[in-house]
Amino acid sequence: MSKKPTSADAQLILQLYDLRREPEMRKARNWWLVTFWPESAEDFMKIGAAMGTQENNWLRQAAGYWSMAATLALAGTVNLELFLDPSFSGEMFFIFAKVKPFLGDLRTKMKNPRMFANIEKLINRTKQGREWLKYVEGQVAARREAMAKAAKAS
Repeated sequence: MSKKPTSADAQLILQLYDLRREPEMRKARNWWLVTFWPESAEDFMKIGAAMGTQENNWLRQAAGYWSMAATLALAGTVNLELFLDPSFSGEMFFIFAKVKPFLGDLRTKMKNPRMFANIEKLINRTKQGREWLKYVEGQVAARREAMAKAAKAS
């Protein structure tokens, strides 16, 4: 993989971005970002086991998209710096930060040690990725705390 981004890298980033605009994918991304706030492996597994439901489809669609895209980046198909820029992959970091606190438990219970593995490997590959994840984890924690306060107040 070249260090300097090429026009082919830019084209692939734009194509990957375009895939995210598909109507059902937009619904899946919105569900992950706004509605789905798992607190445990059990919360994730409940949706994962609900085959045929819209939420199960959305869970798999968005997670699968980012896992596939991370695999392309790990393989050197696209410039890593472009891919990891938050303007492109910020959503991947957000989704990963939501499951990271219980990822080990989830992998064990699902008997899938590779679950989210390429996303994790990609994020941890660079200092930029690790630093951005730390920032996003803080944002996710703050949002969870705000949601908990709102729930107690109601």
